Amino acid sequence: MIWLLRFILLIFIIFLVYWGITLLFTSSRKLEAARKHKRFLLIDHDDVRKNFLVTYKGAVFVGEKYIGSIDNTFDVVSILIWPENTATLKGMMKDDFFYLDKKVHEYYPHAQINWKSPIKEFLQQ
Repeated sequence: MIWLLRFILLIFIIFLVYWGITLLFTSSRKLEAARKHKRFLLIDHDDVRKNFLVTYKGAVFVGEKYIGSIDNTFDVVSILIWPENTATLKGMMKDDFFYLDKKVHEYYPHAQINWKSPIKEFLQQ
């Protein structure tokens, strides 16, 4: 009987360690740490239907992907990006948005990137 309790306790401890490790390495935790330290991070899934998240200089952006055909293959042809919170854009310059544009083009070279308001108007000035 005591061996059974020890075995159940061992399984429970292994489960807690596994759960703790997976909690530490979730993408939302990585995104929050990158936002807090004002670093660049792009979190994307292979699924085209899911939006990707980008953080840069403390601002979080959401990107919506649209698929189309290019050279007899289907690929992401258009991306629409907008900030999650426009208040976090304070202090950002046009070069920052051009940098984000370049980084997203590294992941999706055939995509045309469009920005939503207020960034769209800011870049057109």
